Amino acid sequence: MSLGKREERHRKGSRSKKSFGKKLAYLFIGAIILLGLSLVWKIYLDVDRTSKSIYHPVAIDKKRKDQVDLSQGKKPFSLLLMGIDTGELGRTEKGRSDTLIVATVNPKTKTTKLLSIPRDTYTYIRSVAKKDKINHAYAFGGPSESINTVQRLLDIPIDYYVAVNMKGLEGIIDIVGGIEVTPSISFTQEGHSFTAGQAVKLNGEKALAYVRNRYDDPQGDYGRQARQREIILACTKKLASLSNLANYQEILNTLGSNVQTNLQFSQMRDLYGNYRHSLKKVEDSSLRGSGQMIDGVYYEIIPDEVIKEASQNLKAQLK
Repeated sequence: MSLGKREERHRKGSRSKKSFGKKLAYLFIGAIILLGLSLVWKIYLDVDRTSKSIYHPVAIDKKRKDQVDLSQGKKPFSLLLMGIDTGELGRTEKGRSDTLIVATVNPKTKTTKLLSIPRDTYTYIRSVAKKDKINHAYAFGGPSESINTVQRLLDIPIDYYVAVNMKGLEGIIDIVGGIEVTPSISFTQEGHSFTAGQAVKLNGEKALAYVRNRYDDPQGDYGRQARQREIILACTKKLASLSNLANYQEILNTLGSNVQTNLQFSQMRDLYGNYRHSLKKVEDSSLRGSGQMIDGVYYEIIPDEVIKEASQNLKAQLK
């Protein structure tokens, strides 16, 4: 065989090996892409299934002409966050809204405002046709009664709600690997110690102890409300982190058992895609009044001028 023929055969063999190598690489890359797409599709289906299990539409008094279209991402909206005490400390009854926070989100100003409503706020509850503590509204008529009561109190529309079982919040915090906070005061609660100005990582149990204390706080229930907002914000940001993707199934299972909302899956997706930047600037406040005993029961009496000012601020945020 001549030298020229041997060189030509060698070149053909080299091309054949390179071609095989390319095919193998393409096959490998294709398999990875297919696996990735399958995983994404599974996550999508799991999230969709969970969103359907937690979806609970409720009858709300209409205070808007048209519903906010979250898919456009242009209009502000409001959301009532309720922390329900069912299941906490062994309780299993319907429960009351231990935490009430009105969130108003404005994509134009890229701001979110959180307003805490004291659970003992003395206000009118329509289903029982009398004034009572605002946190009793949930026990009287579930999310619907709570939302309508808050709408009447503040004279604003509540577009959406999220109700979270406080005991379930403990599980969610554990699954995401805990959260970090910096206490503003030093105190001990249920065997857990907290030091002012010293950052601390909280698991679920310690987080609930952190928000329960109010007797050692000079601000009483207002300080407790501030810690509730702190915990919820920290947990929300942790849930939105991609670092928790590996735990998504556990997170979904816990959410499915402990959360109710009137947000559909598509709306949650739009909310994340169009409004998440508004979470970068968060302002928080509380309705403040004074305690008063009425017929032997303690209530928080919020002055009319305080409610009016809060209402005006929220209306401005929703424009």
